[in-house]
Amino acid sequence: MISGLFFLQFAHTVTFASADKSENKKLEKKKIFILGPAFPLRGGLATFDELLCRSLNSSGHDARIISFSLQYPNFLFPGTTQFDTSGKSPEGITIETKINSVHPFNWLSVGNYIKKEKPDFILIRYWLPFMGPSLGTIARRAKKNGKTKIIAIVDNAIPHEKRFGDRMFSSYFLKSCDGYLTMSQKVLSDLEQFTNSDIKLFTEHPLYTSFGDAVDKTKAREFLQLDVKGKYILFFGFIRRYKGLDLLLEALADERLENLGVKLIVAGEYYEDSKYYDEIIERLRLKNRIELHTKFISDDEVKWYFSACDLVTQTYHTATQSGVTKIALHFDKPSLVTNVGGLGEIILHDKSGYVVEPNAKVIADSIVDFYENKREENFVQETVVQKKKYGWDVMVENIETLYRRTVERLKG
Repeated sequence: MISGLFFLQFAHTVTFASADKSENKKLEKKKIFILGPAFPLRGGLATFDELLCRSLNSSGHDARIISFSLQYPNFLFPGTTQFDTSGKSPEGITIETKINSVHPFNWLSVGNYIKKEKPDFILIRYWLPFMGPSLGTIARRAKKNGKTKIIAIVDNAIPHEKRFGDRMFSSYFLKSCDGYLTMSQKVLSDLEQFTNSDIKLFTEHPLYTSFGDAVDKTKAREFLQLDVKGKYILFFGFIRRYKGLDLLLEALADERLENLGVKLIVAGEYYEDSKYYDEIIERLRLKNRIELHTKFISDDEVKWYFSACDLVTQTYHTATQSGVTKIALHFDKPSLVTNVGGLGEIILHDKSGYVVEPNAKVIADSIVDFYENKREENFVQETVVQKKKYGWDVMVENIETLYRRTVERLKG
């Protein structure tokens, strides 16, 4: 039934504010599998999973990643390649390449493998309904050993771009889980549509710490061949309609920003036809005010873009959470975000950046305020303070808390 539906796709929330004293105790060493993208796959999910695995091991656990031998069929992948071509495998963690997202017999095989390995629990990254059949089948098979618990790290319960079968696939996966971790209050709320379980927890998205340290702004601009004295805002990450680059372009056309000499760096790969954006740039006569670096930005390059800009912009039409904000925090950069999904949960408006409505004029107003009132220094100071809340140790502690609660629920 599920595999058939899978191929058709081709053609009161409870938050736990604090743990009790027993949950603050250090969890003894556990065997943990992380199911999700990892090297040689590329992108933010892979980077996150590798950092999480390393953090769990540093906390005394025995963690490894089970990744995909086939994540997406090529005709479903919108970018140039799914793979990291640097050849730099992450050190200090074990990655097993096993999951084929389109092969039901593989799902049973991987599930049986995990069943025999008997990890204490599995952390499964869930970001897209397309993965529901494979990950849900693996989870169901694995937990037949009577020991292994399933905890979902849910990036999206409801996708940004809707397709036939989404709800059914998500329901199939989410009903296989014992506990749920989200990094957005919006996603935590969305889970109500799929489960009435109270074993779910919101935790902050940790910082991306694998991109190196910030470099001097002048040096970064020289490296990218930018005007060292210019005013630059940054749009970073793959480009899809829901991410609102079109909205940012409309804001950039504001005469006040043109008079201030504000320019936009677009650093990321098109995941859709670029013609839509080319026409906006042409219509608004923005060509000379935009630096288009529309390619996949490798880990080694990330620091140059964030170090070169004054302000990071995320003008999404819709959102859950975003790792881009946490990259900005890592590099001590203030952000402008639209007040959609969980984006506004992170930035302190008028203190560490701006939280604004998805409206081109309002976005332009904030960028004008940023430059005319010389906000950068104060925003950076607040950003340095705020970033201390987003350590990987907090993520690990919350995962341990959820695991305890799954065990306690079964005992009860």
